Amino acid sequence: MPSSMKKSVLGAAPTIPEGFSRRHIGPQPDEIASMLSSLNLRSLDELTRKTIPASILSSDELHLSKTLSEKEALEYLASLASSNQIKKSLIGLGYANCITPSVILRNVLENPGWYTSYTPYQAEISQGRLEALLNFQTMIIDLTGMEIANASLLDEATAAAEAMTFCKAIKGKSSADKAVAVSRGCHPQIIEVLTTRAEPLGIPIHILEDDNSAASESYFAVVLQYPETQGGIRDYSEILKGIRDTGGMSILCSDLLSLALLKPPGEMGADVVVGNTQRFGVPLGFGGPHAAYFATLSHYQRQVPGRMVGVSKDNHGQLALRLALQTREQHIRREKATSNICTAQVLLAVMASMYAVYHGPEGLQIIAKQIADLAGRLARGIENSGLSTASKYCFDTVTFSSNEAECEAIFERAEKAGYNLRRIDTNTLSITLDETTSEEDVTILLSLLDRSDSNSVRTEDSRPRIPEELIRTSEYLQHPAFNSYHSETEMLRYLNRLQQRDLSLTNSMIPLGSCTMKLNATSEMIPITYPGFCHIHPFAPLHQVPGYLHLLNELKTMLCHITGFSDVSLQPNAGSQGEYAGLLVIRRYLDSQDQGHRDICLIPSSAHGTNPASAVMAGLRVVVVDCDSDGNIDIDDLRHKAGKYAESLAALMVTYPSTHGVFEEKICTICDIVHSFGGQVYLDGANMNALVGLCKPADFGADVAHLNLHKTFCIPHGGGGPGVGPIGVQAHLTPFLPRHSLTPTAGPVSGVPAISAAPWGSAGILPISLAYIAMMGGEGLKRATQVAILNANYIASRLADHYEVLYRGQHGLVAHECIIDFRPFKKSAGITVDDVAKRLIDFGFHAPTMSWPVPGTLMIEPTESESKKEIDRFCEAMLEIRSEIQDIEDGISDRVRNPLKNAPHTAEVLISDDWSELYSRTKAAYPLDWVRSGKFWPPVSRVDNAFGDRNLMCSCPPVETYQE
Repeated sequence: MPSSMKKSVLGAAPTIPEGFSRRHIGPQPDEIASMLSSLNLRSLDELTRKTIPASILSSDELHLSKTLSEKEALEYLASLASSNQIKKSLIGLGYANCITPSVILRNVLENPGWYTSYTPYQAEISQGRLEALLNFQTMIIDLTGMEIANASLLDEATAAAEAMTFCKAIKGKSSADKAVAVSRGCHPQIIEVLTTRAEPLGIPIHILEDDNSAASESYFAVVLQYPETQGGIRDYSEILKGIRDTGGMSILCSDLLSLALLKPPGEMGADVVVGNTQRFGVPLGFGGPHAAYFATLSHYQRQVPGRMVGVSKDNHGQLALRLALQTREQHIRREKATSNICTAQVLLAVMASMYAVYHGPEGLQIIAKQIADLAGRLARGIENSGLSTASKYCFDTVTFSSNEAECEAIFERAEKAGYNLRRIDTNTLSITLDETTSEEDVTILLSLLDRSDSNSVRTEDSRPRIPEELIRTSEYLQHPAFNSYHSETEMLRYLNRLQQRDLSLTNSMIPLGSCTMKLNATSEMIPITYPGFCHIHPFAPLHQVPGYLHLLNELKTMLCHITGFSDVSLQPNAGSQGEYAGLLVIRRYLDSQDQGHRDICLIPSSAHGTNPASAVMAGLRVVVVDCDSDGNIDIDDLRHKAGKYAESLAALMVTYPSTHGVFEEKICTICDIVHSFGGQVYLDGANMNALVGLCKPADFGADVAHLNLHKTFCIPHGGGGPGVGPIGVQAHLTPFLPRHSLTPTAGPVSGVPAISAAPWGSAGILPISLAYIAMMGGEGLKRATQVAILNANYIASRLADHYEVLYRGQHGLVAHECIIDFRPFKKSAGITVDDVAKRLIDFGFHAPTMSWPVPGTLMIEPTESESKKEIDRFCEAMLEIRSEIQDIEDGISDRVRNPLKNAPHTAEVLISDDWSELYSRTKAAYPLDWVRSGKFWPPVSRVDNAFGDRNLMCSCPPVETYQE
């Protein structure tokens, strides 16, 4: 271990932050003083005392570390990365080394124009990402041979679990008491995650030792792997027909690159196809983030989990993209949801789609053919040496058997030579080749067998070992998007053209309530592409990754200090996954106390939509608790319902500060009530940015909480993903944190089985949060929280004379966000919150969170990273919009033909010869003078969502569509 690792960044006395925190926090000291003065406050500490209940304010400072400078943090993380051993990873298990084209690495993964944008709910300013995701869906549809695909899921194992519950919902009552069958040929982490997901739902799991028996019983679904985990490939057509004939549905977990050569699952009759797109140019990252895919048949489109991009038109008839069929989503369906998916993996899906765009169908086929050729040579060499291979046919994986001593010797020789193999059991080894494998690698691997005949492979024997009936004959990726950008010049321009069609934090603030779109500093982002972090397989031997293990332990310790919890699990790879994991931990604890019958989860009416969905997935029954007129939990209703269900109360899920953007004074009382009736308190950490350094969830009664690292701890949203949602727990829950069967040290033996494919989830982006905490230090983190609260209150104060601020705390203050009511304007001027959101685009701003948690409102969260100048610009835009509404109310502007109803205004519309509106082009384009200096031009006008849903198209439209 290098000396720089021996000294932890924890433990030293805190220092006054002078470097990075000054860069991270937007308002400068004089601006902070000015904003405080406008609120009649003398200091940030006074603001804190008047905002946060005294009963939960922490008296302890965050003694985290000697605050590191950006240079020191980069050096520290570089030392951690360099201590990890980069081997040629041939472990497989659904992960493969790949080559990220440099033009994609620099212009997508390392480009804040792509990684700082938000989920494309505002379609008019998200056309670039939406096109990239439409390419992704088209790529998946073409390669799998299916009819429809979504815009990505979290990882292959959870995608398989989503497919299982998807099939269960489709089969409905006919699936009652039926099991799901899972092939032994599936990757073991898929089997484990499926088992975890099935248990609380009461779904029996049957493991198939022989896939031919898949139709021997009446299963509601059967999960198969294609190619199998040990490399075998076969035509499943007859098996899938048998499954369907017995009333079941088929799920194929498929390697996407293999489908460039192999018969696609859709042509075999599959109902659902899922998998991972990691090997399409996305680094291994010790497990993620990687974009999973989900493809199925078009008549199941309304049951597909996650997001789908669809083609529509704007109000001038121009082709426009948007998220399709959003009524499917968990935040609308709540406790009736079959999925709690909230975060996709957009940034990684964009990378994977661009990999296909860059290489095109011929390029993908060449890469796949090279891998298959080398695997064929490897297999024949192994057989020539006298060893037995597991399958006659293969694409990229060769599994062979020998005695225990020889397998151990081969494994050790391979590691010394720089190769990691997969040890399936004491007598079986597996080798998975990839895009980076060369002929020299195969020669070396065969020599490691230490058998004289292993290299005697004739030229004609190095052909792929793919049977004739499984060779793909159908075309794929024929759309011009995949056949036009193969030079770097064209690819660079294409990426830049799409980027310019999106609004990101590089353009302006994104004031989304509950989403915390704060600075993702360059120094935080740089380490994720260090080779020692990004080129490590998630199941690499642990003695090779001391730097990663040190980073994981360091971050866990930091998060424990910040939250007050005893331990943290980093496995959940999204906030929704954290919710699910936390509830499973509670259930396992209750089981250990002979309280397994407790299955009621109390959830406030204002809760995030993922809360009730996660509760249902965890096998809990949801009971809604009312909120009072101030937006707080109704204490009397909580006490009544906790008492009513005292014998079966498992948990309360509570967001703090509340979903309504206030610090509830009675949070300690709320926790005490739940505990008094035998329940546990689950805290949704979506609003943790209002707590860090000021109070600790564990201290005021929470038993478990998830933390959104893509919110509070600076991992970027990436256009709608990646996300990380670790959970912290009190001491009594630590034995039940998630584990992973393939990496036993990743969690306690008594813990919940794996909830994600990789032992530590999306470990590849954890350096971002570690860097943020280390560079801010305890004092910097506290100040950031105080400024986040200050910025929100400053906005509320500036807008209060013109709009109603719905909820405030005891001293008339809000937390880190505020809710502005637009409902009165629907009657007075015919203006809706949607009109305001679209008009903000003309000012160059993304709209705040719309109509949640209260319909007809905007929830505004400025974060601590935004300067007073930027916040003032946003307030000026909101005040100008109020003036435009007033003009309608006073009869000066028409109720239909006005700037709000027609927003956003594109350049094309404004320069057209037939402009006939009742207001000027200047008013439309430049509603305030400062808009001119950095005008963001929306590429399309207001998108017609209803038209898109009536005419659903979720793949790239024909070329003639663009030409009309």
